[in-house]
Amino acid sequence: MKIILASKSERRISMLRKKGYKFRSVGADVSEKTHFKQTAKIVKDLAFKKAFVVSLKYPNHLIIGADTLVVCDGKVLGKPKDEKDALRILKFLNGKWQSVYTGIAIINKSNNKILLGYEMSKCRARKLSEEQLKRFASKHLDKAGAYAVQDTKDPFIEKIIGNKDNIVGMPMSLFNKMMKGFD
Repeated sequence: MKIILASKSERRISMLRKKGYKFRSVGADVSEKTHFKQTAKIVKDLAFKKAFVVSLKYPNHLIIGADTLVVCDGKVLGKPKDEKDALRILKFLNGKWQSVYTGIAIINKSNNKILLGYEMSKCRARKLSEEQLKRFASKHLDKAGAYAVQDTKDPFIEKIIGNKDNIVGMPMSLFNKMMKGFD
């Protein structure tokens, strides 16, 4: 069965390719609104919505959806709207611990099989000056929390507890386990 990643995320594409997966990437245009309040449920719901929308166009394919959110001091943070919003987010996260959740949904419409899962990791942001934060604010507008641990030139995160792949946006150990359910 052919596989489609319901995402245009370069980091997710790269991570899956490095593990030898063969797939197409198709962007999923869905609302990021959800009625869920718990972060784990939110990321699973958004991952499902992305996978489901793409599965309607490709019913004979295995569809993968993923969504990542950052939580700090009880606030759920997604991608920044613009550079000003990215600076606001970075200032809020500056020097603090945060939790990063990634939800995964895998859908096979041909046999009505759906698997949902999530992973959570923690990380601490290094305390940076306002000038340093301003320099970083324009770099990662497409990433939850406005930072990228995979970018070696981005020193914002100083400590990680848990799976770094999860913080990057695709917890590969969880994904591999879920894929075994479709073998």
